Amino acid sequence: MMKTWIEKRDCGKSPYVKILDKKFAGIPQGCKMLVSSPQEIDSLVRRIPEGDTISPAKIRETLAKKHKADATCPVSTGIFLRIVCEAALEEKRQGKTLKEITPFWQIDLEGTSTAEKLNISRDEMLSLRQQNQ
Repeated sequence: MMKTWIEKRDCGKSPYVKILDKKFAGIPQGCKMLVSSPQEIDSLVRRIPEGDTISPAKIRETLAKKHKADATCPVSTGIFLRIVCEAALEEKRQGKTLKEITPFWQIDLEGTSTAEKLNISRDEMLSLRQQNQ
């Protein structure tokens, strides 16, 4: 049976830093690259001040600094951002209030491939952002 988005978010995987043995996703060989986790990204998004937004690039920068890495993997971060958003949407469909779920609308996903994959329209996302400013 397929895992729910909530199960994927709460998988318990730990972030780790690896030294790249070759260039990857624009990150040079030899750099320390963080592979975060859905839970860590969820935690960061929950700490965004109400009314503010954050870009995926800023999320990666913040996490890299936290782990003393040169960069955060953009590929896994995109995947984990989708997991965080979809898990919050699942919780919303289960009846949780907007105050109880991760404020995924505060992630500025405009123009990203992640935004195109989400089970929420751009207009719905913008509406949630406006409601919660």
